[in-house]
Amino acid sequence: MALHFDRSEFDARRDRLLIEMADKKLDAILLFAQESMYWLTGYDTFGFCFFQSLVVKSDGSMVLLTRSADLRQARHTSTLENIIVWTDRDGANPAVDLRNLLNDLDLLGKRIGVEYDTHGLTAYNGRRLDEQLQTFGQIADASGIVSRLRLFKSPAEVAKAERAAQLADEALDAALPLIKSGGDESAILAAMQGAIFAGGGDYPANEFIIGSGPDALLCRYKAGRRKLGKNDQLTLEWAGVFHHYHAAMMRTVLTGKPSKRHLELFEASRDALLAVEKAMIPGNTFGDVFDAHARTMEAHGLTKHRLNACGYSLGARFTPSWMDMPMFYQGNPEPIAPNMTLFAHMIIMDSETETAMTLGRTYLTTESEPKPLSRHDLDLIVQ
Repeated sequence: MALHFDRSEFDARRDRLLIEMADKKLDAILLFAQESMYWLTGYDTFGFCFFQSLVVKSDGSMVLLTRSADLRQARHTSTLENIIVWTDRDGANPAVDLRNLLNDLDLLGKRIGVEYDTHGLTAYNGRRLDEQLQTFGQIADASGIVSRLRLFKSPAEVAKAERAAQLADEALDAALPLIKSGGDESAILAAMQGAIFAGGGDYPANEFIIGSGPDALLCRYKAGRRKLGKNDQLTLEWAGVFHHYHAAMMRTVLTGKPSKRHLELFEASRDALLAVEKAMIPGNTFGDVFDAHARTMEAHGLTKHRLNACGYSLGARFTPSWMDMPMFYQGNPEPIAPNMTLFAHMIIMDSETETAMTLGRTYLTTESEPKPLSRHDLDLIVQ
């Protein structure tokens, strides 16, 4: 089987989940997030765009309900042995199949947790699920259980993140020679993604962000490419990806002569990132990290040009986003703890002067100060 971790690793993850289920008095949990299934069993697919669910009982037994197209996928990529297929047909309602499966598993009237907060369970399917379960048992929202377990990385997961970070560095190395006057965004993007594939990496959970000129102020991918000018700005946000583990980076690279405003914004972004690093230690919270970012931006007179979040957890993620919870935003009480992989990004978008500046990298938290996973420094890049 195509497993990326030892069986003992999956056994330890299962045991951690069972402890949480016992604490919340759950007889079973219905997992719909592909990240949860991958973390718990190794199951690797994009088939979560259709209805599927992994049922985990309090005794540790698991059953996957999925479509025929994913039967062999599950057998080949996971530790799962019990796989049930629901049949595609006109008028099919797989929520009924899931209810019948739960009945066969002697869960009628039991307390069942449901992982609602995921792209793997659409609102449409969620409504159908609720219709089938409303009189079946005691239903509880169990959305955050596995996602919080995934926040704390094992040594084997840290190794995946470190390899992903190496691939992110290699992507930047491949891009830099192409970032110049007349350089084509298409070639830059191809070089970055190609470097990750050539290094044994994977597709990212969302598109790389690339934009120059006025588009450098955008925080999302958009279709369309342009060529760089003599004095231009190019914003890049990308991630190295290895076995679905992500290590993101973000930079605004300049061609030609930097403007005064670019230099001002770069100084602010670097100061803010360094302040965030100092705050990213055990004893502080995710909200404290955001506050360090906000205070620095305010000191530079840039409050109206910053965002309301400055980073998030990273790990093994699937489409449509590599962003994981929790995030750095105001008041987030989640404590910083060792063995988290966290992406901090400083994003300043001055729409009045159409000036962009970004700076970001992924860190591994420790017992003290965080460890940057990138070998690149924080200097302004001018080509």
